[in-house]
Amino acid sequence: MSRRLDGFQKLALATTGVTYLLILVGGLVRASGAGMGCPDWPRCFGLWVPPTRADELPSGFDPAQFNAALTWTEYLNRLLGVTTGFLIFATLVAALVKHRSNPGVLWPVVAAFLGVGYQGWLGGRVVAHQLAPWVVTAHLVVALVIVSLLLYATTNAFFPARQDRAPAGRGDTLLGRLAPALIALTLAQIALGTQVRGAIDRRAGVLPRGSLVAAVGLADVAHRSLALVVFAASLWLFLRVRRRHRSFRPLAAAAAAVVVLSGLQIAAGAVLAYLSLPRPVQVAHLSIASLLLGAQTLVALLAPKSAA
Repeated sequence: MSRRLDGFQKLALATTGVTYLLILVGGLVRASGAGMGCPDWPRCFGLWVPPTRADELPSGFDPAQFNAALTWTEYLNRLLGVTTGFLIFATLVAALVKHRSNPGVLWPVVAAFLGVGYQGWLGGRVVAHQLAPWVVTAHLVVALVIVSLLLYATTNAFFPARQDRAPAGRGDTLLGRLAPALIALTLAQIALGTQVRGAIDRRAGVLPRGSLVAAVGLADVAHRSLALVVFAASLWLFLRVRRRHRSFRPLAAAAAAVVVLSGLQIAAGAVLAYLSLPRPVQVAHLSIASLLLGAQTLVALLAPKSAA
């Protein structure tokens, strides 16, 4: 890999980074209760730029619905989403120019661009269904798939010739199989976590805050149990990479990140369960989950490029 980044690599990194930022901001929107800060879509209170005071609302909207902080939190989240969409489009154009003959770069970016269009439509469904847990879960999973596709393209842009160091049939096949399985488990855990959060939201205001997690039941038990499975698999993955591929530093760093982030995710979950759901930790919990998925994706992509 060249020490100096080319234009596409810089753009792909920036786009992937902003997409991760969007997921973090989405977690902030969820934790702050700003998901319905704009009660309509794609406008916000019937305007392209929402007001800052209730007396500025257009006719037909109830001033009691308006909260300036929540409205602008959700509106800025939407603006960041639009910015991300434009960045993904720019990355697609750059891929068509520079990587037209490299399917490992081009097609993931094409899929991410199509996915961001679907994600915009799904955002409208989130509002239309008033934060129904199933559509919120779908919205999050699609966002994670999009960022994983961008990471796939970015990694292939950075390591186009790495395969030369691993002759055909010499890549770590077992590692290459475990990493995608771990990604699938993590996606399932994230989906379960979204369902747990939806169940908590439905009980908020009815039960004491400290009793909300305990009242969720089976979904929470499954979420916690799957977290332990993910951590155990992450530890195995890390130990295998450390034993066999320590000299391939990008892979070793990604595997170390997987096990550290998996442990942090469990710690954040414990804080949420036993300290009455502090909002900053809610945002951290989702952000760590998205970064964990990204680190797992890197391992899955770099494993075939390693020498067994």
